[in-house]
Amino acid sequence: MTDTRASVAPGSSTRGEQPRATAAWRPGDPVGHRQFLEIEALPLEADPLGAIDVSLAYETWGELNEPKDNAIYVAHAFTGDSHVMGEAGPGHPSAGWWPGVVGPGKAIDPERHFIVCANVVGGCQGTTGPAHPHPEDGKPWGSRFPWVTVRDMVAAEVRLADALGIDRWRMVLGPSLGGLRALEWAATYPERVRGIGVIGATAATTADQIAWGSAQAQAIKLDPDFLGGDYYETEAGPERGLALAREIAHTTYRTSAELEARFGREVQHGDPLTPDGQFAVQSYLAHHGRKLVGRFDANSYLRMIHAVNTHDVGRGRGGAKPALAAFEGQALVVAVDSDRLYTVEDARSTAAALPNGAEVTVLEATSGHDSFLADWPALIDEARQFERSL
Repeated sequence: MTDTRASVAPGSSTRGEQPRATAAWRPGDPVGHRQFLEIEALPLEADPLGAIDVSLAYETWGELNEPKDNAIYVAHAFTGDSHVMGEAGPGHPSAGWWPGVVGPGKAIDPERHFIVCANVVGGCQGTTGPAHPHPEDGKPWGSRFPWVTVRDMVAAEVRLADALGIDRWRMVLGPSLGGLRALEWAATYPERVRGIGVIGATAATTADQIAWGSAQAQAIKLDPDFLGGDYYETEAGPERGLALAREIAHTTYRTSAELEARFGREVQHGDPLTPDGQFAVQSYLAHHGRKLVGRFDANSYLRMIHAVNTHDVGRGRGGAKPALAAFEGQALVVAVDSDRLYTVEDARSTAAALPNGAEVTVLEATSGHDSFLADWPALIDEARQFERSL
């Protein structure tokens, strides 16, 4: 079995020796609470390389019990990472991203569960991605990094489960991209999942969702500092393009009603009749763009868009319903009534594809798709009740 724990990060390079053109974690940066699994020759769906070696960064909380039936995999969202719980600190630019659901006394509790979360393949917070050194020349992968799919990401997570001695997850759950992976687990490895939690996700990405992702991708690619994806050895990366992509995305994560109630036509500064004036809502979006630039990488963002846009559990399997037919576990499908990115209808079509009479739980919130990140009692209660029913 591969050694799944590491006290230092793979590699020997240091951030101080490299120009800062990205906020990606790179070998030599502080490890924080990460552990690493070295995966040899991970097969890829559509890349001409066929397979690549991957260092998978993950974190765990709690202990695996003797019958090994308390393991829960938490799958992070689009720009998330393995740090689902804990404080910010060396190696972790942000505090745990799901404190409302995961933590002591929460629905997913390290006192009761063995909790695992890994950064996806192609990500930028520890797992091998575009900012990592290429095995042939030691320079960043950059534009050479494969265009991975959700199925590739799940294939790496399966290797992690094997290495940890987990034959069957009690539950795989996650929001957004995490929900897509939960569905892929149920379709590809139904015997290894007892229950799935699909929150703000869909069985197949829609044309509308692809359109929004495509606009974000163009924002990055049109940044003059993108350099076709090979910007790591420069002093200026595509910060403007990445920030703009996040502004576009964040608009879809919130709701029209919320933005109107919070900002209306309030002016942040200057005269909005002049080019130097700015409305408060513009300042708000710019703030979120800057925040993402401080913790993410543009090439990884493009790989996440590609994975989401190509997601379809029914691809090559005769459709979603046949693809999920072998899943005998239970499913929690949660939609937010105000989510304009992953709609209630998306959730209903997903539930209809699941066997065992899955139903959609529609929760009310004014903040749209991003509601799952809040300390939200309704979601916490649903997750807790579902976990205890397994």
